[in-house]
Amino acid sequence: MIRSKENRRRAVLAVQMLVIAAAYFGSAQLGLLRQVAVESSVVTPLWPPSGIALAAFLYAGVRIWPGVAVGSLLTVMSLSDGLTFWGVAIVVGSTLAPLCSFLALRVVGFRSELDRLRDGVALVFLGAMGGMVISATGGAGVQLLSGSLPAGQFWQVWSAWWAGDAMGVLMVTPLLLVLRRARMPRMDDRWIETVALAVVAVVATVIATRSSLSMIYLVFPVLVWAALRFQLAGSAPCALLMSVMAIIAGTEGVGPFADHSVLEVMLNLCILNGCLALTALLLAAIVTEHNNIRHETEVACEELAALVEELSPRPSAGS
Repeated sequence: MIRSKENRRRAVLAVQMLVIAAAYFGSAQLGLLRQVAVESSVVTPLWPPSGIALAAFLYAGVRIWPGVAVGSLLTVMSLSDGLTFWGVAIVVGSTLAPLCSFLALRVVGFRSELDRLRDGVALVFLGAMGGMVISATGGAGVQLLSGSLPAGQFWQVWSAWWAGDAMGVLMVTPLLLVLRRARMPRMDDRWIETVALAVVAVVATVIATRSSLSMIYLVFPVLVWAALRFQLAGSAPCALLMSVMAIIAGTEGVGPFADHSVLEVMLNLCILNGCLALTALLLAAIVTEHNNIRHETEVACEELAALVEELSPRPSAGS
């Protein structure tokens, strides 16, 4: 019986690793559809595998690291003629970055429900901005040491690499954490509002990213609507949709991104995606925390009222 349970546990872990490796590799191919060249190095404005890797660690813990490493290895091999020492170094950096982000989040007591402001802040600064320094340093450093990147271009490539990885965490990880708790809602008036939000989000984002009138910030009122009414379940998909459509427009050089250099487009996309992610994540966390406090207060008031009624003196039988 004990051996059977152990074999079952190992089989489940192996399947989890295969799924994570496949998701990592598949999302990498999607990210590479919108790759750009920064100082002769290929980078992406949004790198989904970093977000998938961190979410995998938050789901399954440190033991899942071989799945992340295999996914990264397959991605590196697909981009080069074969496996080299420098490729292995990039794989190590790509695996260590989300792992260190996970360990840092665990130290500060991060909760994957993202129902507190402190959890949103921790994911932004420790999970995304802090942890992805490792992968960016490893990737740009490997190119520098291998001689494929001149020393004068190191920081441009490092910045673009770090921004893509950080945006992957900020956009993809919250969405995956929400999907873990997603349930099919009841058929009520909220469905009408949900459909209306989806339509408005698509239309507003198309106008904002395709119009030449520089109306890119038209997306923020829609994102605020999603966060206030649906919390992270609404704001995370909206933010990802807006980010992807902005990246498509940016790489095509249309709308507000027309007549800009690659570095200028990357900078604008980084700032826009960062603002989208921060608005969606932090505002949703604040609203969720406020709702939880209100619910706990209502429950405490009901319990106090019941206690007062129980302790109040009963009228005597003869009165």
